[in-house]
Amino acid sequence: MTIEKHDLIHEFPEYKDKIHTLKMNNAHFARLFTAYHEVAHEVHSIETGAVNTSDDHLEMRKKERLNLKDQLFHMLTQA
Repeated sequence: MTIEKHDLIHEFPEYKDKIHTLKMNNAHFARLFTAYHEVAHEVHSIETGAVNTSDDHLEMRKKERLNLKDQLFHMLTQA
């Protein structure tokens, strides 16, 4: 089984330029972007077995990643 990374550029390749622009010019977007990537990295580490944790913690972090992704997507589509 292959574990996918969920970095924002791969999730939304059509918004690559907007992602870069918003990261540089919108502090709120930049904070959400950083938080998203930290959570995505943690989830990936758990899923690959590099970090052990409870299933509940993993599910909580996945939900947090999804929430951040939704907020970022909303900002991308409104920009």
